[in-house]
Amino acid sequence: MSFFDLLEDAIDYVQENPIKTLAMTVVTVGTGGLALAYAGPVAAFAGATGALGATATTGTAISTLSGAALTSSSLAALGGGALAAGGSGMAGGTAVVTAVGTAVGGGVATGTATVASKVADG
Repeated sequence: MSFFDLLEDAIDYVQENPIKTLAMTVVTVGTGGLALAYAGPVAAFAGATGALGATATTGTAISTLSGAALTSSSLAALGGGALAAGGSGMAGGTAVVTAVGTAVGGGVATGTATVASKVADG
């Protein structure tokens, strides 16, 4: 199946299911926006629990930090490291959290729409 076949199928789906498509889009964009807004706290939680398993550029374990230092170091770790160390820094970490949040939201929206369609069809 070629890219153009997939594109045609997607266009057909949108034309046949405009309300469902709109709902899935709203949920996906909404979760992406929430992920962007809460990127700092999400990263800080991951860092505080030791899930990042990394050290800050100062050599301190991220899980031992608190406050702004925890948030900044966690975002930088998710972004591949500090800018000075060749990573994407906090902006990269924010992009990672936002992308993951958007993907999860899109997956949940798609799954919910699929289940709802199956229930409605009997």
